[in-house]
Amino acid sequence: MCYELKTQFGATEAVIDDNCGITKFYAIANTLAECLHVDFMNQVDDADTLDWDFKYKDQFLTLHYNVFNGVSILPQQVKSVKKNHHAVMEVARFLQKQAY
Repeated sequence: MCYELKTQFGATEAVIDDNCGITKFYAIANTLAECLHVDFMNQVDDADTLDWDFKYKDQFLTLHYNVFNGVSILPQQVKSVKKNHHAVMEVARFLQKQAY
């Protein structure tokens, strides 16, 4: 599953899985680190939400997990909506091809 949503500011959020547990989030994070060589720069872990920031092709993105909404990729900033959209969707398409 992968579908895109528009945020209130026009940026793209790619939903990777809207019905999964935290184990899948960690598997996705591991895949991003190993296959796309991303480094997670900032990790915010709350009781029901995780937000891990990373840089991909000069775009700052967030791997987001919420116990109610699943896993998604979204831009950190809304400066360049078009560049952010391409980066978000490129990572999402890559993850869609992976088997979890």
